[in-house]
Amino acid sequence: MTAPDFEDLLRDLTPQVLGTLVRRYGRFEGCEDAVQEAVLAASVQWPQDGVPDSPRGWLVTVAARRLVDQIRSDHARRERENATTAAEVVPEEVPDTDDTLLLLFLCCHPSLTAASQTALTLRAVGGLTTAEIARAFLVPEATMAARISRAKQRIRAAGSSFALPQGAERQERLRVVLHVLYLIFNEGYTASSGSELHRADLAQEAIRLARMVRAQLPEDGEVTGLLALMLLTHARRAARTTAAGDLVPLAEQDRTGWERALLDEGTELAKAALACPELGPYQLQAAIAATHADAATAEETDWAQVHALYLILERIAPNPMVTLNRAVALAERDGPQAGLALLATLDGDQRMAGHHRLLSVRAHLLERFGDRAGAYDHYLRAAKATASLAEQRFLDARARRLQA
Repeated sequence: MTAPDFEDLLRDLTPQVLGTLVRRYGRFEGCEDAVQEAVLAASVQWPQDGVPDSPRGWLVTVAARRLVDQIRSDHARRERENATTAAEVVPEEVPDTDDTLLLLFLCCHPSLTAASQTALTLRAVGGLTTAEIARAFLVPEATMAARISRAKQRIRAAGSSFALPQGAERQERLRVVLHVLYLIFNEGYTASSGSELHRADLAQEAIRLARMVRAQLPEDGEVTGLLALMLLTHARRAARTTAAGDLVPLAEQDRTGWERALLDEGTELAKAALACPELGPYQLQAAIAATHADAATAEETDWAQVHALYLILERIAPNPMVTLNRAVALAERDGPQAGLALLATLDGDQRMAGHHRLLSVRAHLLERFGDRAGAYDHYLRAAKATASLAEQRFLDARARRLQA
């Protein structure tokens, strides 16, 4: 088994093992630390000695021993015992139940901020180390460690039980879980800051977690829609940048570079999601992405259908970003002047004040309309408003092209 195979196995097992321990002992904070120690021990020992017959049972046993060590406050003696007996671990009886969904609900507790929910999900369910999460979000490791620690303490203070919520509370908590996975994917697909346009590891982790949720809720249309949206969007990653790392907009991408297997899987999932009785925002966004995937060239895009889908999305989930995207589709269907008129309705929205996306879309439509001076000004303002270096280079290049 190769190193990536070991890593994938451990990440798949981490939430299952943590769920087993939390169900058995409670003490989420202590259980999470114990599981991380067990995973670290496995990453050192398994490549040398081989994967045990029951890897999940091995991890549960080792993590349980570490947790008992913590409870007994006898770290030194017990660590020496574990160091000499880890190779002889006999797996305990481990239940077949997979508590990954419950664990996600716990990590996305409503008492936590979105940033804390995201960090704790990546740590407890994704199996990423604190250092890996800190690097992904470009913050010091100590800052991320403190954020995760505060999140665990807040969950403990809230007295949350390890049980699946019912009824309306369950649907609300699932909505938060999907939003957290969406945030993780978006940060991976278009990094909010830094020199790279995207971080494939974060996007892939979000996809992996979304697959785990769908495995437990295969009939949920929004779960299916979110996974479809991720796959269809991630399929375009190779064509989104040049060899030098510069951004390539959708209309100029070489579509032969899109990953066909992901497009096919995402399209089928998008169709399945739309067939569900209730319609949600992820299902509609997946349908929009599938419409783009269905076009062999940018010119063949069914912009009337894209606009209609955005119009429905705007009605069921009003959001200025949805309106902005609808303006792009409207401009493609009816011309740049129609798109600019719709953008004007966002000028009074404080959420969009100075936002680089509004500035850059307006610059693009002004350029198409023939207002080169206005487009130049907005491209420069958009470049100053974004923290992404890749986007800055792209927007500056657009402005220089107009100046030339």
